[in-house]
Amino acid sequence: MTVRISRGVLQRILAHAANEPVREVCGLLLGSPLRVENARETANVALDPASAFEIDPATLFGTLRAERAGGPRILGHYHSHPNGSPTPSARDAVMALQPGRLWLIVARGEARMWCEWPGGAMHGAFDPVELVVDDAQDGCT
Repeated sequence: MTVRISRGVLQRILAHAANEPVREVCGLLLGSPLRVENARETANVALDPASAFEIDPATLFGTLRAERAGGPRILGHYHSHPNGSPTPSARDAVMALQPGRLWLIVARGEARMWCEWPGGAMHGAFDPVELVVDDAQDGCT
């Protein structure tokens, strides 16, 4: 599987992570199938944001309501691993409950895309996705 993302959206996600180097940051990936067109930063409401992430439920539910009303589709989410690599952790695998959702993980200025899939190659929960960065117009909310 290949997923496209604009350079501007990816740069903003990487900047979000760089601005909070000791906390996991997170947000929603929005777009059309196989193309991330936008990203929405969310608060990390995890009890220990230095080592875990939890997307703010109010933002998630608001975005789901907007999607149902014809707004942008939620493709998945992004989060950072401040002291790790851009690969899913065992903790991420436990959180993988929506097959087909995209996970963009950033660490140390690098980003990798994963698709949540039962029996996947990584921790039995994720398969790697080829991420193609292009220069198309984009936005970030």
